[in-house]
Amino acid sequence: MKQFTYFALMSLLVFACVPAKKYKALEAQYKTLDDKNRAADNDLSSTRTALNYCNTEKDRLDLEIDHLKEVNRNLLNSISEVTSLTKKEAENMSRSLEKIKEKDLQIRTLNEAINRKDSMTIALVTSLKRAVGADDKDIEINVEKGVVMVSISDKFLFTTGSYDVSPRADEVLGKVALILQDRPTFEVLIEGHTDNVPFKRGELIDNWDLSVKRATALARKLVTKFKIAPERLLPAGRGPYVPIASNDTVEGKAANRRTKIIIMPKIDEFYGLIEEGMNGGKK
Repeated sequence: MKQFTYFALMSLLVFACVPAKKYKALEAQYKTLDDKNRAADNDLSSTRTALNYCNTEKDRLDLEIDHLKEVNRNLLNSISEVTSLTKKEAENMSRSLEKIKEKDLQIRTLNEAINRKDSMTIALVTSLKRAVGADDKDIEINVEKGVVMVSISDKFLFTTGSYDVSPRADEVLGKVALILQDRPTFEVLIEGHTDNVPFKRGELIDNWDLSVKRATALARKLVTKFKIAPERLLPAGRGPYVPIASNDTVEGKAANRRTKIIIMPKIDEFYGLIEEGMNGGKK
């Protein structure tokens, strides 16, 4: 009876501290950002397809312009051929040359936009690896779907079965925070992940609950201690539903217990450059 009363009191305290509306709002924010990320990824894929098409079109137009140049040389070598060139043929040649010029400008602009985004991503990864260190097996930094992901083992961040942030975590969080402070327009998605071992403790219903709590705890730490603007952060929990290894082994379970800090560069400028390129360099 005493134990039941304890759990009841704990549940009341937690629900008082974390209102259901706020929890649902976080879930809605996460879904919105996740949808936005997928849409951006689809847009990037479509743009690359468009670029491939433009490159193919450029090759074809290069052949056409070489042919036109050869025709032009022949015409210059013969006065009679030059005088026989009709006004309509001259206009067609002029339009072809203008079209080639526009296509070339579009391709250059598209390439510049893609190279700019890729360079920004590479620079961010390099900065993070230099700051955090690339040799720690409990910390992985890579690029997936155009965003930078920092995956940190939960044994580095939390005590077992808890969402209290370990003092040891401050070191790596502080280094990540320095990078975020230098890039104030970047958004940050914090994802908690667990293994599939059933878990229930106190106010925590299951692994999903635990993963959300851990993500929220890290977000709060970044705000309170490292002064990252809260509107840039979106904590979310994925529970055991996105494993990266088999849960049939101890090692696999350990790999699945992780937190991902996903840093998403602002891509509005990138798509603005693409739109500008598709309009022939005109804003």
